[in-house]
Amino acid sequence: MIYLDTASVGLPPARVVEAVRADLERWASGGARAPSYDAPIDAARASYARLMNAPVEAVAIGSQVSVFGSLVASGLEPGARVVCAEEDFTSLLFPFLARDLDVVAVPLDRVADAVDRTTDLVAVSAVQSADGRVADLDAIAAAAAHHDAMTFVDATQATGWLPIDATRFDAVATGTYKWLTSPRGAALMTISDRLLERVPPHAAGWYAGADRWNDLYGPPLRLADTARRLDVSPAWSAWVGTAASLEIIEERTVAAVNAHDIGLASALRERLGVEPTASAIVSLPVDDAVAQRVRDAGVVASVRAGRLRLSFHLHNTPDDVERVAELLR
Repeated sequence: MIYLDTASVGLPPARVVEAVRADLERWASGGARAPSYDAPIDAARASYARLMNAPVEAVAIGSQVSVFGSLVASGLEPGARVVCAEEDFTSLLFPFLARDLDVVAVPLDRVADAVDRTTDLVAVSAVQSADGRVADLDAIAAAAAHHDAMTFVDATQATGWLPIDATRFDAVATGTYKWLTSPRGAALMTISDRLLERVPPHAAGWYAGADRWNDLYGPPLRLADTARRLDVSPAWSAWVGTAASLEIIEERTVAAVNAHDIGLASALRERLGVEPTASAIVSLPVDDAVAQRVRDAGVVASVRAGRLRLSFHLHNTPDDVERVAELLR
């Protein structure tokens, strides 16, 4: 089997599998204790902060990026103007479309140009789910800063292989089950002070409390004064795997992962005569017969928006490139 579907579900390293298996065994033997899960959650929060060049106090934990998007959307006034990419993933778009907001959808390459003095927020994926196109984050950040608009970036298809400086944006959210090769059910978000002040903690629960273990019952509302006030009660085992996986990415470094992933994707494009891009995802127009031939040959990939989507990550090798190139030629 050749696994080229990280853009759908990340393939966990052995260390992640071992960590989750050990946690399940502790649970099964009656050894699991709720407070003990603070350690992997704290480790994952700190790792994400370092990967994003952000202070750890600016990182919130959650379950899905769409939950974070909904919180950000709820912090906008009715009728606020939100600029987004019309091709973007629905989990980014729906939280804003579901509210009374003026959502302006334009082609990805026109997002920065669409930002003007009336724009309140720009919401965009760093890397497009359908075809792997990388957003011009430099241009978007510059346009937003020029017009004093806020920014929300979904980095689910980017974190782990694409370097991102979260301090340039008001919020950068990531689901960890793809390129961060973690169990599904964990997500992280950096958030600026100015956006944190505007976002109502509608999903607040006990884990967002200022003193979560010693002050569990009764009013009044008493939340943490950092981004932790947006924390969602964690799915414990998912965070055990997430902490282990983020540790691996930090050890490898995003720069090294970037060179590996893009190097393999670029090698396949070169062999197929496809225009080069700086993405770890290769998107190819193929008919149903070719897609079936690829599946029959043991290549695990996805078809998105009528195109074959091949995503390269740490477990892939040059041999994978050669075999896939032969199939597609």
